[in-house]
Amino acid sequence: MGKLIVLEGLDGSGKGTQTDLLCEWLRKCGRKVKKIDFPHYGSEGAALVELYLKGGLGGSPFDTNAYAASMFYAADRYVSYRKEWMADYNDPDTVIVANRYTTANAYHQLSKLDETEYKTFLDWLWDFEYGKLGLPVPDMVLLLDMPASLSEKMVDRRGAEKDIHELDKDYLEKCRNAALYVARTCRWMVIPCGDEGSDLPYPREKILGEITEVVETVFSSK
Repeated sequence: MGKLIVLEGLDGSGKGTQTDLLCEWLRKCGRKVKKIDFPHYGSEGAALVELYLKGGLGGSPFDTNAYAASMFYAADRYVSYRKEWMADYNDPDTVIVANRYTTANAYHQLSKLDETEYKTFLDWLWDFEYGKLGLPVPDMVLLLDMPASLSEKMVDRRGAEKDIHELDKDYLEKCRNAALYVARTCRWMVIPCGDEGSDLPYPREKILGEITEVVETVFSSK
């Protein structure tokens, strides 16, 4: 099988930019690369995700329970995998770089639950997507960690219409705490991207340098 590397983080943390930069770096290193993004907006598989994010099931993220919302995102991934990148993953020479994945369900939906339910939910999620649906397990997950206040500022600067996640400050803070919990318990690599109280993240070159240093270990361990 190929390698699957996932970049995670709050909205506005620079996942899209760093995903593109990482793909460019890997190609310069002579690697075959396939980039994937989730949610896969505009696709058939993402219809329920878009309905949820646009407030069609309620104006707050907490109106849709963690398990139901997780199934929307899982369906999007399953359709995308079967139709668009399964063959690439089955090529041992290809590196799949994902801007969010199953791992995004972990902290986005975990944030809706009490901490006493965390382990039960994560066990269910990994079994559902990787076991029942047969989606590939990532070789590495990198969390681009940014304070929720800075994430909010970056989303504001983007100027695009906000979804129900981005509109809820309490939800963003809960997501960051949940993401750091999952990173600790599941051994994700945490890449700091900005300081509390700052108006700007760290330079993209600094962040990319830390990412590539970590990613190199995936290939050196073969």
